[in-house]
Amino acid sequence: MTQPLFTSPAAPQVPVTGERAGYPVRRIFCVGRNYAAHALEMGNEVDREAPFYFTKSAQTICLGGAEIAYPLGTQDCHHEMEFVVALGASAFRVTTDGAMDAVLGFACGIDLTRRDLQAAAKDKRRPWDLGKDFEQSAVIADITRKEEFGAIGDQAIRLSVDGAVRQDATLSDMIWSVPEVIADLSHYYHLGPGDLIYTGTPAGVGPVVPGNVLLGEIDGLAPLRLGITAPE
Repeated sequence: MTQPLFTSPAAPQVPVTGERAGYPVRRIFCVGRNYAAHALEMGNEVDREAPFYFTKSAQTICLGGAEIAYPLGTQDCHHEMEFVVALGASAFRVTTDGAMDAVLGFACGIDLTRRDLQAAAKDKRRPWDLGKDFEQSAVIADITRKEEFGAIGDQAIRLSVDGAVRQDATLSDMIWSVPEVIADLSHYYHLGPGDLIYTGTPAGVGPVVPGNVLLGEIDGLAPLRLGITAPE
């Protein structure tokens, strides 16, 4: 077997609340427009025909508590608070009834978005990669086991910037439920341990600037803090 030319980065690991072992991230899937009010604020119609997705590479993971530089190449970086699902077992062509069997736990997450680059791509009918998939753009707090979190219901999901609430909704506001999302994705991918699903963001997304401190919270989960510093 040939030797590699260089050492590849190890899979990023997310802490699991109360445990010593970390959760190695394999892939990141993100659900687009999964809250009706957010779809409307972005000028899009609410669509129940089928969920749609974009992806981020595992190397975009940024653990909660970090201080990160304002992202490169943008003048309009936005926060998007999300409920993150961490899979711990395989899911391939599953039904909604069996989808939750693949879930290990949940976490608070923030999908940072270079909105100006995303908008430019949309205008030209091009992929969103530059707007979504960039370093430290998939922010995540510690994972809580699903047994400790309990059933997904009307838990509050909110995000504050410098103490002012910007996003405030409940998980029950999602258009596509977690089991529906997992079941749908499992017909396009062989889902498995290490796969994270960012399930969409409520209304209230907006810009961040250097000096901001973000606090993301979901009832029953470890909170997520993120500081934004001056650009490099």
